[in-house]
Amino acid sequence: MKTLFVSDLTTEQSITTFFLVHAKEIRNTKEGKPYLRMELGDRSGTLEARMWTKFELPAHDIARDDFVKVEGRIELYRDKPQLAILQLRKAKPEEIELGDYLPHTKEDVEKMYADLLDYAGSIKNPWLQKLVLGILSDPSIATRFKKAPAAKTMHHAYLGGLLEHVVGLCGLAELVADHYPELDLDLLLTVASLHDVGKLDELCYERAIGYTTDGQLLGHIIMELETVLHAIDKIPGFPPELKTVVQHLLISHHGQYEFGSPKLPMIREALVFHYLDDLDSKMAAVRAALASESGDDEWSAYSGALQRKFLRLDHFLKGANTAAEKAKQGA
Repeated sequence: MKTLFVSDLTTEQSITTFFLVHAKEIRNTKEGKPYLRMELGDRSGTLEARMWTKFELPAHDIARDDFVKVEGRIELYRDKPQLAILQLRKAKPEEIELGDYLPHTKEDVEKMYADLLDYAGSIKNPWLQKLVLGILSDPSIATRFKKAPAAKTMHHAYLGGLLEHVVGLCGLAELVADHYPELDLDLLLTVASLHDVGKLDELCYERAIGYTTDGQLLGHIIMELETVLHAIDKIPGFPPELKTVVQHLLISHHGQYEFGSPKLPMIREALVFHYLDDLDSKMAAVRAALASESGDDEWSAYSGALQRKFLRLDHFLKGANTAAEKAKQGA
């Protein structure tokens, strides 16, 4: 069982521990001298690492997604911790507990999937209900859906993250449809349930979270469109107009061409869903930044996804809140 994690590391610290290899390459210094550059990680984060000498032999048998045991020292480089590796070897299987290396949702996965099936079952349109339940009830899809992350780094980037994201969006769909009664809740629940089903094939997540070859070449929007169209074709009599609407909801959910949408949202529900998806993704990124132990008492860690830090509002307003409590008691 691993006891020292990336989030525990401090500068000027000597360590001996295990990591998962996220990246590995041989680079050259400006003077032309080769060195080993690695990105190592565990469930708490990743760490840049360098091995300057005697790396050729141990590095020969090590590849991305391998587990390694390292001995080295944490140093500060450009205001970020970096590991200078002194000793390196491939880890033995009995030395590794997989749960130490990939982050996982804190929510109950089985309950979330039951909630998702309940949302699908609440769809009143019989064609859409049959489509969504048919896909979600497929054992091969359900097994992966319960495990998949929603992204590599941007948001919900942990096991079970996709399911957490989708269930959250179904809840938001109900809230926004209640506020705007002109919206078709069935369409919102359909796209919420299926908009990222392509990520089951786009991402790989057995050891490290990354992209499959098909995922790199096609992307999840193309992949999920194929999955959904295949399911529609198995439903006799599925209305062609409704098929077109479902396709549009899926291919437009990124909202902008530069974000990967083949088309802009041109249906009311498509536009609303894009903003719900964007909101839930960004709130997850904010949550991750504020939850990180990096940063300081007043500011969060820097969020690469959102390109900023976030004020720890509770700490910043601590004095004001205390004054307000005193004012209440004195009233």
